[in-house]
Amino acid sequence: MLKFSYYFMKESLSHFFKEFTSSEKNAGLLLIACTVISLIVSNSCFSENYLHFWHTKAGFSLMGIDMHLSIEHWINDGLMTIFFLMVGLEIERELYNGELYPLRKAVLPIGGAIGGMILPALLYSFINRGAGTEEGFGIPMGTDIAFALAVITMAGNRVPVSIKIILTAIAIIDDLGSVLIIAFFYGSSIHTMFLLAALGVFAILMLLNRLRVHSFIPYIALGLIMWFCMMQSGIHPTIAGVMLAFTFPFGDGTDNSPSHRLQHRLHLPVAYLILPLFTLANTAIPLKPEFISGLTQPHALGILAGLLIGKPLGISLAIFLLVKLKASVLPEGVSWYNIVSMGCVAGIGFTMSVFITQLAFTDEGYIQSSKMMILIASCLSGLTGLLLFRLRAGRMTS
Repeated sequence: MLKFSYYFMKESLSHFFKEFTSSEKNAGLLLIACTVISLIVSNSCFSENYLHFWHTKAGFSLMGIDMHLSIEHWINDGLMTIFFLMVGLEIERELYNGELYPLRKAVLPIGGAIGGMILPALLYSFINRGAGTEEGFGIPMGTDIAFALAVITMAGNRVPVSIKIILTAIAIIDDLGSVLIIAFFYGSSIHTMFLLAALGVFAILMLLNRLRVHSFIPYIALGLIMWFCMMQSGIHPTIAGVMLAFTFPFGDGTDNSPSHRLQHRLHLPVAYLILPLFTLANTAIPLKPEFISGLTQPHALGILAGLLIGKPLGISLAIFLLVKLKASVLPEGVSWYNIVSMGCVAGIGFTMSVFITQLAFTDEGYIQSSKMMILIASCLSGLTGLLLFRLRAGRMTS
């Protein structure tokens, strides 16, 4: 029987966690604004020029390889690599010196995250069985931490601090799961030479880590080479961002460690530039009849069921089993009602869901209707969670 306290108090929260959640909640509000603006412009008299802008090609040729890509493509494959670098640094910090260390402390969020990934994928797969859209199973698996924390913030002090930390941990683990899903299921045909070159660069980066090289310059320079090789290998280039993150020396995790310094420097540009650009580019959705009619097709219904039902049910069931099997305990002051409410908020799957949509489908109708359903399902999930928290959060005991 494993018993340990999962008790959190506001005064015990690290300065970094407070800074992180504050930045993320504000970034979430900004992303909501960007989504609304992009949808409005996409369906206004400026629609044609706005959509044309995101599809304008720019780039260069290197070693006989054409690197002229659309602005949207550069954002999704280029700038989002920096986002994934940030994700990798956050995962590293949590594993070595954060809310996922030691492992027994992470049992509850890890279990909840796994349940919250598996059940949505299963629901999607069941609904899309034989429909030819099974490859979209990864779309409803992620939780958007920025949007989720923005919603949690709106609920005010009705939300226990422990719930905010568990939700943050679940979202980070979801990001790791999404990275693995992208790496194993959403690559194109593999070009062995470029893949070996990328792995060779990764080995050099690990050697720099072992030699305790703390300068950012060699890591960034080699990281760019690894990104290029990964892009040409057939594996999605954003994976290079996560790989690069784990080569930065973590040391003792203090403010002076290269990993912490880079994470601190990336926070604002990622939250207030890269993710807003990604949002603007990927929510440029003209509300055409064919896209709207796609909302009743299996791929869209699978996304709705996965995010709105699969997420809260998967997270709640997984945590319930862990507690009943005495592998973990609920934090003090947290009720099952809080867990279910949190699960609903975790159904906000914007960034990763939209990102995987671009990888899962090539048909424009599927892509746009999937994005529309992600927005609808995420809004419904967020509103449901917010309503639950505001109505009864903190009044029930576990």
